[in-house]
Amino acid sequence: MPGLLRGVARTAVIAGTATSVSNRVSRRQAGRWAQQDAQRTQPAPAAPPPTSLPPEDEMSNKIAQLKDLGDLKSQGVLSQSEFEAQKARILAS
Repeated sequence: MPGLLRGVARTAVIAGTATSVSNRVSRRQAGRWAQQDAQRTQPAPAAPPPTSLPPEDEMSNKIAQLKDLGDLKSQGVLSQSEFEAQKARILAS
């Protein structure tokens, strides 16, 4: 009987450890997924308010903003629709 009890106890310890590790891994993955979702849903950074610049400085400023916008899109921060909306806003200003 002591051998049987020892086997049952060992099985219970192994099962408990496996459950604990599995739960810990699941919580860690859920945390990572939540963090990735939060990063995806952050709003696009707002462009600085327009100022009265000479025409050549204004154009170079728009080009710089469009390049930054393109970088954000290529990094996956902005979706295609967000990119198009921000681009239209920059070009309209």
